[in-house]
Amino acid sequence: MGENDSEILVELEGVVTRFGDVVVHEGVDLSVRRGEILALVGGSGSGKTTLLQEMVLLRTPDAGRVRLFGTDVEHLDEKGRMALRRRFGVLFQQGALFSSMRIRDNVAVPLREHTRLDPAFIGELADLKLMQAGLDVAAGLKYPRELSGGMIKRASLARAMALDPELLFLDEPTSGLDPVSAGAFDELVLRLRRWMGLTLVMVTHDLDSMWRVADRVAVLGDRRIVAVGRMEELSRMDHPAVRVYFEGPRARAARPAGT
Repeated sequence: MGENDSEILVELEGVVTRFGDVVVHEGVDLSVRRGEILALVGGSGSGKTTLLQEMVLLRTPDAGRVRLFGTDVEHLDEKGRMALRRRFGVLFQQGALFSSMRIRDNVAVPLREHTRLDPAFIGELADLKLMQAGLDVAAGLKYPRELSGGMIKRASLARAMALDPELLFLDEPTSGLDPVSAGAFDELVLRLRRWMGLTLVMVTHDLDSMWRVADRVAVLGDRRIVAVGRMEELSRMDHPAVRVYFEGPRARAARPAGT
């Protein structure tokens, strides 16, 4: 670890992941710097979501180290893990909202579980988080089934921000959204980073998001991180796992003019 360790919020070192005889990750090294938006990409079956699960303490790798906020998580007890979980939020791919609860109550769940705040104040905080995510109070009174896909993503983001985390993990945040809704979500992510000083790790396959939002992009391939850099830098690389993001009609359409 080097002189800038204090600026590294997430660090993976030699991470190995197996499912039976199948090796998904074989020596993954990756770091996430404070204040950046890092996109994690890779082909189908490359283990993007699995790697995210290891970063958010939902799965323990078979070998290697995971450090969050400078802490090696391997030997932490449940109390120590809970303390770390309070410092980050997660937006799951399908939202993972409780269908039987109104949106406002969904957002309030982390506040009820992890604080002893007055219930009325928790409701006010939930409303504030919804507004930060671009939803109004009326949306908070609805059930998940009554919301559009874009509103579900925003509600899930509001819940992920409930405890004012330093770090957010987003699993395919624009998946299933139309281009206008996806673009609006990207703009929201940029505003939140600017307003709240957030650090974000984003698993995605959305080429527009990679160009528009990500400071750096990490590419999973051959069971490792084969490249990390800005999209402009990656566009000059010849590795086949990287080239797929710059070739073909979709890649050319997503690429900003002049790059």
